[in-house]
Amino acid sequence: MSRRPRRRAVPAAAVAAMTAAAVGLGVLAGAPALAQPRGTAPAPVVTRAALDPALVAGRGAKVAFAEQEAENAATDGTVIGPDRTAYTLPAEASGRKAVKLTPGEHVEFTLPSAANAITVRYSIPDAPGGGGITAPLDVAVNGKKRSTMTLTSQYSWLYNQYPFSNDPGAGLLHPDWWITECSCVPSGTTPAPVIDKPFRPSHFYDEQRLLLGRTYRAGDTVRLTVPTGSRAAWTAVDLLDSELVGRPHVELLAANVLAFGADPTGRRDSAGAIDKAIAFARRTHLKVYIPPGTYQVSRHIVVDDVTITGAGNWYTKIKGHEVDLAAPAPDGSVHTGVGFYGKDAADGGSRNVHLSGFAIEGDVRERVDTDQVNGIGGAMSDSTIEGLHISHTKVGMWFDGPMSNLRITGNTVVDQIADAINFHTGVTDSRVAHTFVRNSGDDGLAMWSEKTANARNTFDHNTVQTPVLANGIAIYGGTDNTVSNNLVADPIREGSALHIGSRFGAEPFAGKLNLDDNTTVRSGTYELNWKIGLGALWIFALDKSIDADIRVTGNDFLDSTYNAIMLVSDWAVKDRYDIKGVHFKDIKVDGTGTSVVSARAAGGATFENVDARNVGAVGVNNCGSFNFPATGSEFSLTDLGSNDGGWLAPWLLPNTITCNDRPDVVPPPAPGAW
Repeated sequence: MSRRPRRRAVPAAAVAAMTAAAVGLGVLAGAPALAQPRGTAPAPVVTRAALDPALVAGRGAKVAFAEQEAENAATDGTVIGPDRTAYTLPAEASGRKAVKLTPGEHVEFTLPSAANAITVRYSIPDAPGGGGITAPLDVAVNGKKRSTMTLTSQYSWLYNQYPFSNDPGAGLLHPDWWITECSCVPSGTTPAPVIDKPFRPSHFYDEQRLLLGRTYRAGDTVRLTVPTGSRAAWTAVDLLDSELVGRPHVELLAANVLAFGADPTGRRDSAGAIDKAIAFARRTHLKVYIPPGTYQVSRHIVVDDVTITGAGNWYTKIKGHEVDLAAPAPDGSVHTGVGFYGKDAADGGSRNVHLSGFAIEGDVRERVDTDQVNGIGGAMSDSTIEGLHISHTKVGMWFDGPMSNLRITGNTVVDQIADAINFHTGVTDSRVAHTFVRNSGDDGLAMWSEKTANARNTFDHNTVQTPVLANGIAIYGGTDNTVSNNLVADPIREGSALHIGSRFGAEPFAGKLNLDDNTTVRSGTYELNWKIGLGALWIFALDKSIDADIRVTGNDFLDSTYNAIMLVSDWAVKDRYDIKGVHFKDIKVDGTGTSVVSARAAGGATFENVDARNVGAVGVNNCGSFNFPATGSEFSLTDLGSNDGGWLAPWLLPNTITCNDRPDVVPPPAPGAW
C-alpha cells in the first residue's frame, strides 16, 4: 500500500475529552421502562430458525435477540406458504412462511422479554423497471405509534441467470446455457423458446433495525401496520427480532475519530479522519474509538496492527456508497465501497488487527465477482473480529490468504449479494463462532481451498438461515477442518445446508474433515441443471475424487425436502472420480421427502447408529455411477450396527441397486422430540 504523510499528533488529553463528549451523540437505550397496560395479546412464540428451541438446544449461534415468526403472530393479513419452490415469497421466508399485508393491514407481536430494539425482515415489490421502491411501515407499541420505518426494495429483487441482473425486463444473460425451463439451450433451439419475463426473480427479502427509544416489558405488543396509501401494493413480513440493547460502549483513553475530523452525522466523508486516527493510534499504542453516529466511508480503510472499537453495532455505523472506479483495478474491481481491509497477502498481509462494536452498511445492489466491495477483506493474521453487524455489502467477510489465527466471534452478517464469510486460499488455524447469518446471496459460511489448502479451521456454533443461492456451510477441499454445533436452515436453491465439494479448482481433501453435532432443517434444494433434489448434506466429486477421512458424527437432519444425505459425482466424470472414506455415526434423521441416503457416485461409506423416521421413499436410493453392473452398484454401504428405523434393511447391503432417478417427494411431518 502507498505511504501516507505523517500526521500532527493530537494530545492524549484532548482525545480523552473528545471521547467522553461523544457519548451524548447516542440514544441511551436501556432506561427503566414505565408501566404499560396489559392487553389480551396471544402468548409469544419464540423460535430458532422457525423451530422449537428445544430441538436445537446447544447448537447455533448465541444471540442477543428473540426471533418470532410473523405467521405465529396476530394478524388481519394473509399467511403465505409453506412453499419450498424457488422464486416464491414463502420459499425465501424463514420457516417457508410469512404474512402478506395490504395497505391498512397489520401483524402484531407480543414481546417475550424486555426489549428496546427490533429488527423486521420484510419484502416489498420492485419498481416495474427494477431498482426498487420505498414504502412506509408504521410501528406502534401497546397501541401508541412509536415510529414509521421506511422500507426499501433497492437491495432486493435480482433476476436472470448468474451473476444476475437488476432489470426485470432483460433477456437471458446466457442464451447459450442449458436451462430447465425449456430443457434446452435457447440459442441453439428452433423455434426459439419463449422465456417468461421477469426470468427467475429472487432475493426478495431485506431487513431493517429500529431502536424504540425506551425499554418495554415482556407482554407488551409491537404492531406493524402498512399505512393506507402506501406505495407498496403489498408488504410481506417474515419475522421480528426483539432485543434489549445496552448503553453505548465508551473508550475514554483512545484515539477518538472525532478529534481527527470525523463527522458523526454522515454528511461529510470520514475516511480520511479514520485513517488519521489509525496512524495516531499506532504511534501512541492506543485503540481507535468510533463513538455513536453514522460515518460516511466509501472506500477501503486499510488496517494493520491496530484495534478499532465502536460504541456497539446499534450505535456506531460505518456507511458508504458503492463508487465507480475511473479504471479497473489490478484485481479486476470496477467499484470500491465501504470496508475494512488487511493488506494483501502478497504484501505480507496484516497482523494484530482487532475490530469490534460497530456496523458496516454497504450499498451493493449488483453482483460483480471481481469487485472488492466486501465489509471485511484482505489478509489478517493473529486478529479478531467481534460484535460487528454487516449488511448490504457483496460479501460480509472475504479473506484471501495465506494467513492464520483469525478469530471471528459474535457477529451478524445479513443481506449480502454473495457469501457471508469465506476463507479463501491458505487460511489456517482460524475460527468462526457464534456468528449469525441470514439472507446471504451465496454460501453462508465457506472454506475455499483454491490453489492453496485451508487447514485446521473451525466453524463452530453458528446459525445460517435462508441462503438464497448455494449452501449454508460449504467446504471446498482442505486439510483437517471442522464444522461443529451449527444450525443451518432453509437454503433456497441449488445448494444444501452442509456441502462437501471437490469443485471450483479446490485443492484435494486431505487429513480429516469433521462434521460434528450440526442441525439442519428444511434443507436440500432442487438442482436446476440435474432436475433432482439435493440432500441436506451434499457431497460432490466434480474436479477430483474425495478420498479423505470424513467423519459425520452427531448430526440431526430435520425435515429434509429431498434426501438427508446425497453423495454424487457429475455425469461427465462419474467413471473417473469416486467418493470414499466417509463415516456416519450417531445421526438422527427426522423426515425426508425421499430417501435417507442417495448415492449417485462410485465409492462407499460406513453407517453406525444412524436412526431415521418419517422417510418418504426407500431408505437408500443407490444408483452408483449408473453403469448398473451385474455385481451391484458401484457404491457400497457398510453397516457397523445400531442403525434403527428400518431404513438400512439387510437386502440393501452392501450395494443393491435401488435406483430411482427422480423419486416422488412425500412431504414429511414437522420434526419433534426424539
